[in-house]
Amino acid sequence: MNLNFITPKMSAVFGNLEFAGSGAVKSRRNNGTVEIISRTYNLYSDKERTDNVEVTLPPKAGAKLFTPDDRVRLINPRIIASGEKTNNNAHTDYILHADDMVRM
Repeated sequence: MNLNFITPKMSAVFGNLEFAGSGAVKSRRNNGTVEIISRTYNLYSDKERTDNVEVTLPPKAGAKLFTPDDRVRLINPRIIASGEKTNNNAHTDYILHADDMVRM
């Protein structure tokens, strides 16, 4: 059985989300032009207070120009686990993806 993704219950896991700012833009060169692969945004959560929540959006969602502290909602959120083995240890990152992000 493969673990493709986890669909979180957003209100229970993250509570209210607020826009905190833009993160990384991943891109690659394709026939001499730059093609955007994904955009990452930082969000504040009233449940996850230890760290900011990062969400990765596909290029079709476009650039988000929200102001800090705008309440946002994620469209079709899912969490993907990414693991890495180093010698006898392992590390797992949980990456939050969504199809889009809209202002509430």
